[in-house]
Amino acid sequence: MNQSIIFTDQLYIEADKVKFIAQQQGANINCYARFSTISQLCEQQEVNLSNAANLFELCRFDLEDKAEAQIEREVFNDKGDVEI
Repeated sequence: MNQSIIFTDQLYIEADKVKFIAQQQGANINCYARFSTISQLCEQQEVNLSNAANLFELCRFDLEDKAEAQIEREVFNDKGDVEI
């Protein structure tokens, strides 16, 4: 894992995705994991608003790896966020 990218413990559950925060050189980067991505990483379990945080935690390491790879490749959306 790249030492210059740090992920906070903050999670925000939205309608169909989970927002988590990465920090790189003092800047916050919003990262979004779609429920469908979480479902794929968590053995196809159905993800919804009530279980999204728990399932995110089960595959947090993989989600952070995916987000980190996009940050390193500078793959951002128009708002400067990472979407996986």
